[in-house]
Amino acid sequence: MEYVYQTKGTCSRAIHVTLDGDKIESVRFDGGCNGNLKGIAKLVQGMTVDQVETLLKGTTCGFKSTSCPDQLAIAVRKAKDKQDREQKD
Repeated sequence: MEYVYQTKGTCSRAIHVTLDGDKIESVRFDGGCNGNLKGIAKLVQGMTVDQVETLLKGTTCGFKSTSCPDQLAIAVRKAKDKQDREQKD
């Protein structure tokens, strides 16, 4: 199932995340730096949610307190939490 996270404070507008258990199956960004975000999406494919969080959480962009990688870390955690809640129901 695809989860969509509306980003906050970045050039990208949304992040689409598909998980396979706790592993990242696919990531797609709406907006932002096209080539860089396609590269990040490929690099995190197959990583776990915890690995992505550890690697990317807290990354900033220029003067901003967040970045697309930081927002991705938030997005994958929220997707995992939502997936876990849905499996309980």
